[in-house]
Amino acid sequence: HRIMKLVLLEQSYTDRQSPHPLQLPVFIVAGFVNHKPGTLLSTDELRLSNGIRPCSGRVEVKHEDQWGTVCDGDWTIKDAEVVCKQLQCGFAVNALNRAPFGEGTGPTWLYRVDCHGNESALWNCSHKGWGVFTCPHYFDIGVICSACLDLSGWQLWDTACSGHLKIKKEETWTTVCFSHIDFKTASVICNELKCGQAVDILRGTYFGDGHELIWQEEFHCVGNEAHLADCLRNMHYTNMCSHDAIVVCSGLELMLANGNTMCSGRVELLHGGTWGALCDYLWDLPAANILCQQLDCGVALQIPREGSFGEENGSVWNASFSCQKNGSLLRDCPVRALGLDECPAGKEAHVVCSGEQWEGGRLVNGTTCSGIVEIRHGDTWGRLCHSHWNLQAASVLCHQLNCGYAKSIQMEDGFVDGNGPIWRDAFHCKGTESCLWDCVRVTLGNPTCSAKEAATVTCSGKSGVAFYGEISRCHSIYFPTLLSPGLAESLRFSGGESRCDGRVEISLHGVWSRVLDDNWDIRDAHVVCRQLQCGTAEKAHYLPKSERGMGLVGLRSVQCTGNETQLMLCNTSHYQTVPTGVSEDLDFPPAGSRQMRLVNGTNRCAGRVELYHHGIWGTICDDNWDLSDANVVCKQLGCGHAIEAFVSAHYGEGSGQIWLDDVNCTGAESDLWACPSRAWGQHNCQHKEDAGVLCSDFLALRLVNGNDCAGRVEVFYNGTWGSVCSNRMSLLTAATMCKHLGCGDGGGIDTDFKYGRGSGPTWLDHIECAEQHSSLWQCQSDPWDPQSCNNRAEETHITCTDKEKLRVVGGEDECSGRVEMWHQGSWGTICDDTWDMADANVVCRQLGCGSAVSALSEAAFGEGTGPIWLEKVHCKGTELFLWDCPAKPLFGKNCDHKEDAAVNCSGSTRLSVPVILCILLGTLLCLVLAILAGQIRRARAQQRGEFLGTGVK
Repeated sequence: HRIMKLVLLEQSYTDRQSPHPLQLPVFIVAGFVNHKPGTLLSTDELRLSNGIRPCSGRVEVKHEDQWGTVCDGDWTIKDAEVVCKQLQCGFAVNALNRAPFGEGTGPTWLYRVDCHGNESALWNCSHKGWGVFTCPHYFDIGVICSACLDLSGWQLWDTACSGHLKIKKEETWTTVCFSHIDFKTASVICNELKCGQAVDILRGTYFGDGHELIWQEEFHCVGNEAHLADCLRNMHYTNMCSHDAIVVCSGLELMLANGNTMCSGRVELLHGGTWGALCDYLWDLPAANILCQQLDCGVALQIPREGSFGEENGSVWNASFSCQKNGSLLRDCPVRALGLDECPAGKEAHVVCSGEQWEGGRLVNGTTCSGIVEIRHGDTWGRLCHSHWNLQAASVLCHQLNCGYAKSIQMEDGFVDGNGPIWRDAFHCKGTESCLWDCVRVTLGNPTCSAKEAATVTCSGKSGVAFYGEISRCHSIYFPTLLSPGLAESLRFSGGESRCDGRVEISLHGVWSRVLDDNWDIRDAHVVCRQLQCGTAEKAHYLPKSERGMGLVGLRSVQCTGNETQLMLCNTSHYQTVPTGVSEDLDFPPAGSRQMRLVNGTNRCAGRVELYHHGIWGTICDDNWDLSDANVVCKQLGCGHAIEAFVSAHYGEGSGQIWLDDVNCTGAESDLWACPSRAWGQHNCQHKEDAGVLCSDFLALRLVNGNDCAGRVEVFYNGTWGSVCSNRMSLLTAATMCKHLGCGDGGGIDTDFKYGRGSGPTWLDHIECAEQHSSLWQCQSDPWDPQSCNNRAEETHITCTDKEKLRVVGGEDECSGRVEMWHQGSWGTICDDTWDMADANVVCRQLGCGSAVSALSEAAFGEGTGPIWLEKVHCKGTELFLWDCPAKPLFGKNCDHKEDAAVNCSGSTRLSVPVILCILLGTLLCLVLAILAGQIRRARAQQRGEFLGTGVK
């Protein structure tokens, strides 16, 4: 009872004598049909028509001895998979609709086919029934199966990402005619080569009569195919071709491998589908600088020595770039890959870039490491006002400029001349930041300066790290390990809890090594602390054997007087560079490692007071806590004077150590730990007694008499809320306020004063924000003045366009899931590049969900849809809103939704809607039960009364 029906092809599809493309039934199979007595034998057949090869074409079905088509209602790759398998054509490559192989004829036999992919025949899939719907033939569907793809090879000749297109046919390379491809085909080619976007298709060589072997097919790509072999093709039967085709792509795909960050490492490029290291043949700083800019990594700082980022064990490309103009990108430069085996071992190209986030900072009118401080706003350089300039910020700038630490900020006569703009930014630094832009920056309301009141600094001198470029850029990465031979030594602490404690290590001739503790004492430790700008040493500590290191030894038998500025100026034995096994490393916690911060306030000048001591953050007990104590805190943090001294954990309870109790300051001390108090760690308190402060430089913004995102603008300054004047205020400034308040990116200025008039001071006028200002506090304005407005009609009223800005989706509750942000009218996701716990903490806090438990990547809660708004988010963890963090807008294709970022938060710190409903329902239920209980008691009392009234005893 097994029947097989075969149709023999009457003409080979490769017969080139036919003047027209073939339109033959290719493979007609009813299959091996099990016929049982009493059942009908299936005679339905399947074929592909109008394709250029047997396994591609329009899907046609023969039913009741008549050929017809299939309508494209919900036609998917699973449906196409059944067709390809049934016709023994391999697997499905494309499921096509809208008559890609031309319109058919006859009835529409099948409509809304829904296959699982494992059916043996197309008609075994779910469908609406045979011929129940007449579908216009421009909805006929088609398929391309894997068995029809016979492009054995192709490439662009001349360069990696542009050149003459040639296709391999039976071990022979053939030329592709210019008229046989289009821009969509070029887009597929560039995408498959990982060469960016298609730029152009050019006419190549003129062939004249034509003696070249010509590829005889014309490509018809949609543009989204993953491979050139996936595109539709039509056969041509002529060897005539006027010009060959040249495809120009936007460029190579390059990356940095094996570096400490994404902006350093060995240079690798993709050529011919193979990743390989770039040989340093003709590799120089200008080329490296172009690469850093192309990778959004700032500028090139250094080309390190051989082997800095390991040796490449795979392919090595000996390629040369021909960049014709400054500012061009490597991907735009013609490149010739010279081969895979012409580069000596260990000669791969390397680069250290400045980093993704950088801004300008320089010294002028002095020497390389001293002079007037200039910073850049946008494209404009200007002097920095001295009114808020201090030694901590100056030391950060010196470090940023590779000039050691700040020795003095006193103005010298030779510095102060010239003119130009003067910026009023105040940088509130701890002194440990690697970049001035890592410090808290406030400009709003600061006093004006003249050109002769500019900030100045005299730095200690070059620190021994070589950077490229005349003007140093503020960079987010710092490489003390990458030193050029012959430069001075560099010190660091390793394995400590902060920048100012840990095991002492020294870099000599570019190699980090250990310092042994022979003769080591507190005087030697003082020199180290001074050299690393960490104050004075508290103790010279000897590590236990279990914590001692192994490897290279740099110095031993160090003998300092304690007054030297560098460790190498002390008497030492000669250093060695051979492994020594377990030895006696140094470790100590210097006094300079003590730090202070304010926690749980809405900005840096308000919050719970916390101290860092012996590697641990802890709190202060509120016993005897008053304004004199709070004044010392505010002054020490550069936050003005104290407005209020809070007790009883006003800013929430801390955790861990309680370091100080019974603090009794006069108010004149420079550090809180200089005030009389109990000994460190001695107290009789609990965390419900944690102390807090509110300082005069605390700044806050709010909208009143409206709602969260509309109202009259008020700013909190010097302990008082006051209005803001609207003179010269732009829509950009209003939008900056809205963004600051978490109310979206847009805002309008209301002129009808519908939110009432204020009664307090009018603090500010002439606020001017620019595109680069991420916070309202960075905008320019007139100085603080309680009578800034001439009258109340100048007060600012705004309405913001958006309120919701952030959410998490796909998690178990409102405090876990994929992070989504509202921007430009739609929800989008965040790329997980550099996504970490600091970023996740900002999200959790902004959502009122406590702290972050985990920062998740790779679409842990499923892939989102829509735009990907941001990538490479770099939060410190203290920002109020995610959009206050440095980040890169995602304009290219560096990410897709399989890289969506997500968070798990510790839990909600606010009541969710379900919890509120449960509380309300519980309250209502209790009320109903109370009423029922009362009625029952009354009924029983009434029964007892009636019973007694009957006289029954």
